[in-house]
Amino acid sequence: MKTTLKPGPTPENWSAEALFLKAQRYAERMAASDSDGWEHALWSSLALELLARAALSNVSPALLADNEKGWSNLFHAMGYKPTEKKFAPKSIAITEVFKRLTTIFPGSFIQENESFCVLHVGRRNSELHSGEAVFEGVASSSWHPRFYGSCKALLETMGYSLTDFVGTAEARVAEQLIDAAADESAKAAQGDVEAHRKVWLAKSESERESLKETAQVWAMRQAGHRVSCPACGSIALVQGDAIAPSVMKLNAEESEIIETQEYLPSQFECVACGFKILGLSRLGAVGLADRYKNTHTYDAAEYYAPEDDYRGYEDDNNEPF
Repeated sequence: MKTTLKPGPTPENWSAEALFLKAQRYAERMAASDSDGWEHALWSSLALELLARAALSNVSPALLADNEKGWSNLFHAMGYKPTEKKFAPKSIAITEVFKRLTTIFPGSFIQENESFCVLHVGRRNSELHSGEAVFEGVASSSWHPRFYGSCKALLETMGYSLTDFVGTAEARVAEQLIDAAADESAKAAQGDVEAHRKVWLAKSESERESLKETAQVWAMRQAGHRVSCPACGSIALVQGDAIAPSVMKLNAEESEIIETQEYLPSQFECVACGFKILGLSRLGAVGLADRYKNTHTYDAAEYYAPEDDYRGYEDDNNEPF
């Protein structure tokens, strides 16, 4: 088939390279300002948004297009020139950018990264669009580790490193901050385990047995992966996000379709002792960060049966009124 319409280059406003270079420029302004000043935090939030958009554009510029009110933005992202009058390209909201990146790169840009990025950019919006001085007096130590950790995850999706983004000296400091934060997170998680264990052991034996039974029934009715609670030993659940496409296998002997999908945990809950953990790093600190597989089994005949267009209707008895 002949190609009758050839696209031009990716528009510069949505080009991954152009977005990355602009993010670098803002990162330089961030580094040039006082690390505990509001300008430092503001420039960091601007650099973070551009870096995220560069990462998503690197997958495909079309993923940045806002298609809510038509397809012209998508057409623009593909390198064509829309004929729509007064056309001005519009991209998706930054929160949606982070959400898509978490889905596309579940093994690198994880839920913790998304949560921090949404919070940091949200503060930026308050700084720019309200009378609040949200970055005033905020110590960089409270957000630097998560900022650099998120940047590192985004950069890796494009084949870059922190050194490519902020230079050798700053990248060395950033890595130290990331490692130190991981250690602190581990200490905090272990402390939480011991605190819940102490409260658990203070309960009577009959109460503990009753709570264990309740936890077992609860876990059987919830979606997730059943594990042993590190604090009380009861059956508990970890839940997470899919990190790979599902794999379908046919069990010919049993006439079954078996679907498996790999997940990376992001949260843990035990209803017996009330212990909860949110975040992969904290889960890893207590030995709950292992990947797991979710398996579903379907009857082959039902799985391949055509969709019933009249599902939900009453059967017709063919009797005249």
